[in-house]
Amino acid sequence: MFKLLQIPTEAASKWMIKLKETGMDFAPKLISALLVLVVGLWLIKIIGKLIGNFMHARHYDASLQTFLISFFKVTMNILLIITVASMLGVNTTSFAALIAGAGIAIGAALNGSLGNFAGGVMMLVFKPFKLGDLVEAQGITGNIAEMGIFNTIMLTPDHKTVILPNGPLSTGIITNYTTAGYLRVDLEFTIAPDVYIDKARQAAIVAMQSHAKVLKDPVPEVAVLKVGDGMVKLAIRPYCLQADYWDVYFNVQELVKNAWDNANIAAPIPHRVIINK
Repeated sequence: MFKLLQIPTEAASKWMIKLKETGMDFAPKLISALLVLVVGLWLIKIIGKLIGNFMHARHYDASLQTFLISFFKVTMNILLIITVASMLGVNTTSFAALIAGAGIAIGAALNGSLGNFAGGVMMLVFKPFKLGDLVEAQGITGNIAEMGIFNTIMLTPDHKTVILPNGPLSTGIITNYTTAGYLRVDLEFTIAPDVYIDKARQAAIVAMQSHAKVLKDPVPEVAVLKVGDGMVKLAIRPYCLQADYWDVYFNVQELVKNAWDNANIAAPIPHRVIINK
């Protein structure tokens, strides 16, 4: 009976000794891994706050700040988990390969969306325009109504909402009519060739200056564009704030027309030559 009970007792004793040895070998790894985990989480939190403060001081878009901080934290947490698992002796090679493969697959599936996302990030960082700016891009002219990560929304002068993908928008030509603070309104008028040009110029300048929304500085301009074809073509160029562009564009034409009518400045009369053969 004594021999029968002795065998399992010896086996249990050996198992306990082996467990103790394994625990003594594993304990430093576990303590180191826990220390790295705690310190890593603390550093990720601190660096995330520093990045947020930096972007806030540079006046980055709020949506861009939230996205970049979240992206940073998620990426760093994944790397931290892989590092801790590797310290505990877990084989992370297959795990890392799985993440890389998933990233490639997602990138291929979202190729166009990722391009729009990259373009959105670039524009939110470098800010070629801001909300409310009058912009011409991708053949569309309008005011910026909303700036997103993937799309930019413009409101055209005829009150149409246009959604532009950020990918092509960020790589194309962007004309911002608001950055300089004022705009030049380009108009063209024609007068008869026998009209004294200075008389027409003075009447047009006085008419432009009478408009409340035409800027006094820079001074409105009148220049000769072309002489010929039975007429004189004049460039009428008042300056105004971006918000007043369309008021000035339409009203100045009416003011100049009325001023020239009152000053007996005639428009060219079309001529057509008919030759009988």
